Amino acid sequence: MFKTMLTLWLMLFSSMLIAGDEVSPENIDGATTIDTAKARELFDNEALFVDVRKNSDWEAGRIPGAVHLELKKVYTAESLGEQAKKDEDIVMYCNGASCLRSSIASAKAVEWGFTKIYYYRDGFPAWKAASNPVE
Repeated sequence: MFKTMLTLWLMLFSSMLIAGDEVSPENIDGATTIDTAKARELFDNEALFVDVRKNSDWEAGRIPGAVHLELKKVYTAESLGEQAKKDEDIVMYCNGASCLRSSIASAKAVEWGFTKIYYYRDGFPAWKAASNPVE
């Protein structure tokens, strides 16, 4: 009986841990999900890159020329509007699929009326892994 209870408890605990690992959505309504090649093309065409990561992540490295609008403390319709017009190309990024910040930022930007939002789900880790420039 004890072994059965222990096994059930371990299974429940394991499933709770797995369920806690959040993954960002693959798509955001109203935004265009892009891969690293498209992100590089937009970078080369001087699109605005918006980094919504924590301050410590920003300080550790970023895409050159990106604007830092930390999602929880700085990112608003006004702060984004100070950086770009509503019809300009804007690329949102954070720390890859395990980071929900760029998906949230992309959805909010669409809600605020920005029409050319690019959701770079793979984010800074993929950018760096592709040997793209970083600062």
